Amino acid sequence: MYNLHSHTYRCHHAKGTDEEYVLSAIKNGYTEMGFSDHAPYIFPNGHKSNFRMDCDEAQGYANSVRELQEKYKGVIDIKLGFEVEYYPELIEKELEFLKSFKYDYIILGQHFTDNEYESYARYSGHETDSVAILDKYISQVLLAAKSGEFTYIAHPDVINFTGDREIYLKKMRRMVTELKKIGIPLEFNFLGFTTNRHYPNRDFWQIVSEVGNDTVIGLDAHRIEAYADKENLKKANEYLSSLGITPLKRVNLINYKKEITTIGDDSE
Repeated sequence: MYNLHSHTYRCHHAKGTDEEYVLSAIKNGYTEMGFSDHAPYIFPNGHKSNFRMDCDEAQGYANSVRELQEKYKGVIDIKLGFEVEYYPELIEKELEFLKSFKYDYIILGQHFTDNEYESYARYSGHETDSVAILDKYISQVLLAAKSGEFTYIAHPDVINFTGDREIYLKKMRRMVTELKKIGIPLEFNFLGFTTNRHYPNRDFWQIVSEVGNDTVIGLDAHRIEAYADKENLKKANEYLSSLGITPLKRVNLINYKKEITTIGDDSE
């Protein structure tokens, strides 16, 4: 019972206080949780995002999580993280900024191709039949994974490609195969599953099953109730089981390339 994908009110589309998320996690049997709110991004020309915390909120976010770590030490293991997009021209400066908060991990959430502030930037969740946009998404995900900076990839099937299915299958198999070589886990997104979004994409997860990638269930919690939704969590596990996928019981945050570990065994 762990979850590394939780948001806070600072991203402007989540509800509840930080401590309420912790208390809900404890109440529902979680032994480890991570806050991974949408990271503030240093954009050129003063661009301001409407779905992430501002840069001047980051220290308060980090302080809040660290205080909760101490308050609930021995009760639940709390981690400080961020959800970050890989924008090639901006990522180096972004990581330098985020590392000043001494985070425990970051996860990749590639919500846009290219970036967010140019006219040609594309939101990954919007329908597209453009192979070029699909290729761009795959390229940025692979660059992020190869950087070694990310613990896992959140909703790797968020790209909403509505073009030729055979093209999708071919290109996503290539991406999944490369990610398997790197060793980075892929997230089965609980929020998408419970709200009937275009992801999780069954074609995608069939490929994951065949390739054999490590898989994580991420609640992507935007409400404290996500931690209490045991019925749908059971269904998510059954969905994965039907594909022959068993989620990791634990992810090592320090070096996923070499030290992905599980706790216990099938007899427990």
